Amino acid sequence: MDAVIGSYIDPSSLLCTDTATNYKKFAQIKALKHEPINLSKEGYVKKGIYHLQNVNNYHKRLKGWMDGFQGVATKYLDNYLYWFSFLQQSKKLAEKEQINQMLLNACQNSNSITVNFLREV
Repeated sequence: MDAVIGSYIDPSSLLCTDTATNYKKFAQIKALKHEPINLSKEGYVKKGIYHLQNVNNYHKRLKGWMDGFQGVATKYLDNYLYWFSFLQQSKKLAEKEQINQMLLNACQNSNSITVNFLREV
């Protein structure tokens, strides 16, 4: 996990996760504050402010969107993820403006993590 996202996390960040042990170890390695949430014991909110609902909701939307494709080849997964991310970020724009933004974004270099990078780790 550190090799993939470790350099993107600010040392002052708070890591809010479920109770999987790999997150605890990662938080210790990176010296991060960690708030594990035991969904079966504590529910979805801990201390009134920590929750995983944003991540779970994003995952639900992504999965629902990808279900419409009836399967996605791993080779093209990063393209689908970029597309979904673009749609999420531009959903309040008019359709013509979305098209303009998509064309502009397609011409720019990306610094995002891709499937190929993840395979190499």
